[in-house]
Amino acid sequence: MNILTLILAIPLVGFLVALLLPRSSPQSSRVWALIISLATLVVALSLPLHFDYSQVEQFKIDVPWIASPDIHFYLSADGVGMWLLVLTTFLTPICVLISWRSIHSRVKEFFAFLLLLEFGLTGVFVAQDLFLFYVFWEISLVPMYFLVGVWGHERRIYAAVKFFLFTMAGSVLMLAAIIYLYNRAGTFSYTAILNMLSSGRLTFEPTEQMLLFLAFFIAFAIKVPLFPVHTWLPDAHVEAPTAGSIMLASVMLKMGTYGILHFCLPFFPAASHRCAPWIGVLAIIGILYGALVSLVQPNMKKLVAYSSVSHLGLVVLGIFSFSQLGLDGAVYQMLNHGISTGALFLLVGLMYERRHSLEIADYGGVATPAPWLSTAFLITALASIGLPLLNGFVGEFLVLQGTAISNYSWTIFAAIGTILSACYMLWLYQRVFYGETREQVRSHMPDLNIREWIAVVPLIIMMVWMGIYSQSFLPPVTKTTARVLDQAQVNVPFRVSAPKAVPSRVAAQSPLPSPQSPGFSPAPVQEVARAH
Repeated sequence: MNILTLILAIPLVGFLVALLLPRSSPQSSRVWALIISLATLVVALSLPLHFDYSQVEQFKIDVPWIASPDIHFYLSADGVGMWLLVLTTFLTPICVLISWRSIHSRVKEFFAFLLLLEFGLTGVFVAQDLFLFYVFWEISLVPMYFLVGVWGHERRIYAAVKFFLFTMAGSVLMLAAIIYLYNRAGTFSYTAILNMLSSGRLTFEPTEQMLLFLAFFIAFAIKVPLFPVHTWLPDAHVEAPTAGSIMLASVMLKMGTYGILHFCLPFFPAASHRCAPWIGVLAIIGILYGALVSLVQPNMKKLVAYSSVSHLGLVVLGIFSFSQLGLDGAVYQMLNHGISTGALFLLVGLMYERRHSLEIADYGGVATPAPWLSTAFLITALASIGLPLLNGFVGEFLVLQGTAISNYSWTIFAAIGTILSACYMLWLYQRVFYGETREQVRSHMPDLNIREWIAVVPLIIMMVWMGIYSQSFLPPVTKTTARVLDQAQVNVPFRVSAPKAVPSRVAAQSPLPSPQSPGFSPAPVQEVARAH
């Protein structure tokens, strides 16, 4: 069996079996979900171990599924999709562990939906048939709707419906664009459409390409979410259970940025380039807006949710810098955000289980009764704000460097957003963990137990590992983003002048020509792709 098919089959079979488990034995549902999620992770870890760095598309399987229209079960993984798939399978067993005691009602259904969510999310990152991609896109929406709507907090129905309507509005536009592409190309195959575009057998008029680009981009921008279509996110995060918040922030939001990188840039390069200026402005507004709103939030979950708007704005900015460094940084920041923000929601969820409040004002002095919890939160907060030697620094640095090559003024505003992130995260930490310890906090805030340590430690290890040894992750990413830039046919090079070699005696007597000199021509351009 193909390894990608196996990765998809394990959680799907686990979901079906979980539905058959007796409701009277919730512990069996917990244990079953943990076994299935760990098995999926073990199989997924073989992907980077067997990844061939000389190729982009790996682990391919392409078999006919539906004869008319011509739909194939076509899966493959590139350097970006592979790491996002590994991230999904890495976080799922952590979500199972963190929900072990916090979910008391409908336990069987909760863990079944968690496995179905893993199935849908992993499929999105490896589906190379456009119709199959849309199927997985919609499948992932269903379990998240129920996780928020059934196991969420007081306003869970409102948040779930708002999340569903926003996402469906974008999905309808994307489906219309997919159907139009099929009518023009005669196939749903991602690779076949790219080959037709590159060979000139398939071309789009400027208006036609712009409309198709917008149909895809709006669907992905809602999922990111990009300002101003971000309003569903804070409500969904605040009302979702801890596991739902982790999967939503760490993986589901990456469906949007992955879609932009995987579809919008290669399929519609001219429209992507034309729209880059206003998309960059929206990304910068999102960076600053998300950071400023986080700075005044009284609710911990809303603060972390708005910080996601800021961090994902930085990812979009890196993508539309059209530079190798910018795209590499954007992908790395997607992975970083999945680890650090997922850990933030996890730790906030642990504090909510103890204190039953998300209001910052109800805390204070938590470091006294729970020193290890406060230490884990501090490391995670420092990773989120981009402290060197932790994962957030590498992604932010690459995005800012790549954006500076394209548009230096964008970099200045984006850098302000990173400064503000330090302000709101450190101020949050000061108010929650320092100061006088109230009696309610002292009596309801035990330190981390063994099960919680098992969930937290792998995330901290990844923050340090990705911050110190980024080259264990970047080579396959660089290979994929270089292909995207080649397909998009728009790259931002380093402008490095290299005058022609002249005899040393002549060089000593003759000054180098200036750009104003007659007959001067720029030297060859050194591409950013060689910077790594």
